[in-house]
Amino acid sequence: MEDLGNLYIVATPIGNLEDITLRAIRILKEVDYILCEDTRTTENLLRHYDIKAKTMSYHAHSSMGKENTIINLLKNGKNLALVSDAGTPCISDPGVMLVSSIYKEFGNDAKVIPIPGPSALISALSSSGVSVAEFTFLGFLPHKKGRETIFKEISNSKRVIVFYESVHRILKTLASLIKHTPNGKVTIGRELTKQFEQFVKGNPEEILKYFELNKDKIKGEFVVIVEPK
Repeated sequence: MEDLGNLYIVATPIGNLEDITLRAIRILKEVDYILCEDTRTTENLLRHYDIKAKTMSYHAHSSMGKENTIINLLKNGKNLALVSDAGTPCISDPGVMLVSSIYKEFGNDAKVIPIPGPSALISALSSSGVSVAEFTFLGFLPHKKGRETIFKEISNSKRVIVFYESVHRILKTLASLIKHTPNGKVTIGRELTKQFEQFVKGNPEEILKYFELNKDKIKGEFVVIVEPK
C-alpha cells in the first residue's frame, strides 16, 4: 500500500500553550486534516501557532461512518493528525478506538506515527518525588460499577498506582482512599502546567481536610498518585 496516508498521533499542551514540540507544529501545518476531540478547543491552539489545516471532529460518540470516512482518506493518501483536547491522544482517550480500527483495516501496512509531547501522567510522576521504577496507571476510575473493588485493589497493590480524577469526584475519591488506605501516602497534582499548578501530599485524610478547607482549590483535573504500603 504505497500510497497509504500517515496518521500522526500528536501530543498537544495540557495547559501552557508553549508546551508543544517544533515537530508537532510542523506536522499540524503539513497534514491534510486534523482529527479533533473538540474542534473548538483545538482551534485555540491552531490560531496561536497560525496553523491553517482543516479540522474534523472525532470523539467518543463518533459513528462507524466517521471511522470509515477517515479510513478512506488514508486509503486515498491523505495525511491526518489525531489530537485530543489536551495531552497525548489514546491514553484514557477515545482515539484508541480509531487507531485500533486502522490496524484492523491495514494490518502491518498501517502508518501510525507518534509525535510525543505533553502528558499529565508523566508530568505528575516526574515532579512528585515518588520512586516510580514500576507503576500501574488506571486512567479515569469508573463512576459507579466496580469502583469500590478498584479501591480495594489499590490498597493491596505492591506498585505505585496513578489515576486521573475529575473535579466532581475528587472528594469522594479521597473518602474512599480513607476507607481502604487510611495510612497510604498520596500525592495529588492539579492544574499541571497552568498558572495555579499545585502538588498536595499527605495521607488521604490530610488531603481531604485540605481541600475541604480550601474549596477554591477544587478546580481542573487531578492526577492522583498512591504509594504502596
